[in-house]
Amino acid sequence: MWLLDQWAERHIVDAQRKGEFDRLPGSGRPLVLDDDSHIPAELRTAFRLLKNGGCLPPELQQRKDAIELSDLLRTIHQAHPDYPAISKKLMLLELKLQQAGLSTDFLHGEYADSLLHKIEE
Repeated sequence: MWLLDQWAERHIVDAQRKGEFDRLPGSGRPLVLDDDSHIPAELRTAFRLLKNGGCLPPELQQRKDAIELSDLLRTIHQAHPDYPAISKKLMLLELKLQQAGLSTDFLHGEYADSLLHKIEE
């Protein structure tokens, strides 16, 4: 171990013995770590900044919008005057997601059915 590592480790152990870490926010709860291993190293900082700022990549935003439209269509009747426009917008989003190479099974409940079937086996 390097000298600096030993020095830091000693200070951490001393602080633990004194109980300086006992009353920190989140103490006793598990850490929630984001898995960003699939993101190239040179883009991780930018993605983290965007995520912390509440921005989503376009594909995820479209997916989120499609889920919201699908939920909305389930709550209104087919005779509602806005139903055709919402349905058309949902179909357009679904096509965009498919063209981007993303699965749209989440809109049709196929994933849930296959998961239940797998669990029952």
